[in-house]
Amino acid sequence: MKKSILILSQYYLPETGAPQNRLSALATYLKKENYNVEILTAIPNYPIGKIYDGYANRFYSNSIVDDVKVHRGWIYIPSDKGVVKRLLNYFSFVFTSLWIGLFKLKKMDYIFCESPPLFLGISARWICMIKGSKMIFNVSDLWPESAEKLNIINSSLLLKPAYWLEKRLYKKAFLISGQTQGICKSIQTRHPNKNVIWLPNGIDVTHQIQPNENWRNDNGFLNSDYLIIYAGIFGHAQALETIIHAANFLKVNPNIKFLFFGDGPEKEKLKALQSELKCTNVFFFESVSKSEINKIVSICDLGLVHLKNIALFEGAIPSKIFEYVKCNIPVLLGAKGEVLDIFVHQNNAAVAFEQENAMDLKTKIEWCIQNQGITHEIKNNAIALVKAKFDTENIFKQLTDCL
Repeated sequence: MKKSILILSQYYLPETGAPQNRLSALATYLKKENYNVEILTAIPNYPIGKIYDGYANRFYSNSIVDDVKVHRGWIYIPSDKGVVKRLLNYFSFVFTSLWIGLFKLKKMDYIFCESPPLFLGISARWICMIKGSKMIFNVSDLWPESAEKLNIINSSLLLKPAYWLEKRLYKKAFLISGQTQGICKSIQTRHPNKNVIWLPNGIDVTHQIQPNENWRNDNGFLNSDYLIIYAGIFGHAQALETIIHAANFLKVNPNIKFLFFGDGPEKEKLKALQSELKCTNVFFFESVSKSEINKIVSICDLGLVHLKNIALFEGAIPSKIFEYVKCNIPVLLGAKGEVLDIFVHQNNAAVAFEQENAMDLKTKIEWCIQNQGITHEIKNNAIALVKAKFDTENIFKQLTDCL
């Protein structure tokens, strides 16, 4: 008899980002392994903060995406990102997902709940209790710890119940999965009796990217231009102003160009900084589909990954690094901890620069340009590493083996 899994996440395709890509790949894998898979998610709006074209913010709707049934619920979309409105955003989908889960969906054997937002675990827990499902709690960020350390939330009135909820959800989960070894270790230390597995981001190594060879010329770039790309979320955690300052140091070289693709709460601040510094070598583009951005990344020369220099992120492995490797370009990495150890120290599969140090980033970019033969070898090391350890087929098999 087929086992059934409901993937519960506030974020899903056609939105772009690590959870969206990972969960859609997971759904495809589970379908192939003969599981009955359905998705329960919000109306797509992230990170642009408005409803995507072709969708309406109805209380409930459903459709088929990549041969998987997707249920969508209404969500409150705030006009700004203040703490209260952010919480209203989270809890609005907690309410609609709980209603849909109880009254629109049949019983599922498992509910795979994506956190953050942590509060979605409330919906998952109640659906599991009432319908007799088992909860798999997937942690891609240690929330509320990250919100506290990034100073997004600093009120004890909010933090204390959030930490209580986190502890309660871990305790009640049938299985806990974490995106990094650091996340898994943190949870396992606090809950030694729970079954915790590492479920990292990864890529489908069999899928080949077809570069958009005309993109450079169509957008006014020369074949001689050295294109450095950042494609992803413009958030607090990425500290992207470091890249703008490095670009300012390098604007004396007209052939070095910085491309930014994506959206997020820090985008307007970054554009203002670009204007203030008169960085004519920095170009901002709107988000495009996953397939299209991969075609663009593939014709670039270097992919940038950067995280804010705080201890919290030393266990993070940003998903962008896998997308760059998949697109066959070398990676310039500003991070510490797990990702630095795996990609730089152990496998020589990325070029490292010091976090939030624009001058060091500028120096490493110049080194990459002057040593393209070495960066080509580093890129090949990254491809071999990802095929060996971060193939989604092998990653997801760990989950199904547990089930």
